[in-house]
Amino acid sequence: MRKAIRIAVLVVLGLLLLPYLLTPLYRTGHPVSTLMIWRKLSGAPMSRQWIDFAAISPVLPRTVIASEDAKFCSHHGVDWDSLRDVIDDAEDGEVTRGGSTITQQVAKNLFLWQGRSYVRKALELPLAMWIDAILSKRRILEIYLNIAEWGPGGQFGAETGARYAFGRSAANLSHREAALMASILPNPVKRSARKPGPGVRRLAGTYMARARAAELRSCWPEKRGS
Repeated sequence: MRKAIRIAVLVVLGLLLLPYLLTPLYRTGHPVSTLMIWRKLSGAPMSRQWIDFAAISPVLPRTVIASEDAKFCSHHGVDWDSLRDVIDDAEDGEVTRGGSTITQQVAKNLFLWQGRSYVRKALELPLAMWIDAILSKRRILEIYLNIAEWGPGGQFGAETGARYAFGRSAANLSHREAALMASILPNPVKRSARKPGPGVRRLAGTYMARARAAELRSCWPEKRGS
């Protein structure tokens, strides 16, 4: 019995440590998300065409940061101020807003599971800080843009999402198209950049304005291929 317990403990510890060991390997390559793997194994539709960060239209990462994680360039994986606001809202009985940073979403998508869970969140926070310490901001965003779900039929990654929504590469997105893609990130099944409803169009207008005001120079030079 004791031997079985020790083996179980070692297995659990190994699973907990595995993401930390894998993260340095993701400085290069084309990582896939756990959701992508699950859809592939379950026989559900799944498509993803990787696109390097330097090839993506600069308006897309700028708009995604402005809409998803305005402090991406300055925090270290976790936006503690935003997280405290979410906790305060929950304690007051208010509907909680999404408080996850882009880095937290990368941690969840690469190594954890979907759905809300205190256990998952407890694993996600230190892992996000580790990812921020090991990978550059540019690489984190490159991975995020290539593993995010951007369509109702298992379309993953900005390139596949852009071709599905607009029939063009993510390299050639306009400001409006980038804003429409950013607007559907919370739920690409119910929201559509291909056939945007009034709510998505309103969000896109807001995100376009935010993106034009965004300053990303603290992350990397503001030019393609830099």
